Amino acid sequence: MKLFWAHPSAIIDDKAHIGADTKIWHFTQVLAGAHIGTCCSIGHNCLIGSKSHIGNGVKIESNTDVWDLVELEDYVFVGPSAVFVNDLNPRAKYPKQKFPEFGTWLPTVVKKGASIGANATILCGITIGEYAFIGAGSVVTKNIRPYALIIGIPGKLAGWICECGTKLIFKNKKTVCSACRKRYDKKGERIIRV
Repeated sequence: MKLFWAHPSAIIDDKAHIGADTKIWHFTQVLAGAHIGTCCSIGHNCLIGSKSHIGNGVKIESNTDVWDLVELEDYVFVGPSAVFVNDLNPRAKYPKQKFPEFGTWLPTVVKKGASIGANATILCGITIGEYAFIGAGSVVTKNIRPYALIIGIPGKLAGWICECGTKLIFKNKKTVCSACRKRYDKKGERIIRV
């Protein structure tokens, strides 16, 4: 018995794992071997790769492909038309599976609660930290610390952001979120929720 919902135009391979209460919208394809957790929303016109892993409560907006070796932990938000890659030096003539001497696919991990804005590009081989916030149109080329607010091309640190999505303002290396009242300390280049 199917515990998830998929629009009739979606193509769901039999060997895909999809958790309860997940919704998959128009013209989306989920390949065999893909793992999608519970209570997710996958927008229209997406592709979910066979070696991808999507946690619980994830929201992927329209026109986004989640390729093999991309992992989205619980409660990640991915805006429309965001781009993930899994190959830093792609060549049509030398595919990685046939010519491993020319490189390999690289994993990408987006940690719990992080948000990726519309049209952002995420290069492979990196980790985006918990509750980080990637601005729309940004290009992420390196690991991102938890709670970091990243904007631009290439993406640069523009501040820090609360779990709730409110920008944090630090005084004497401490702050309280103006919206949800969560408390944070700044230790060097790390933000710690206290």
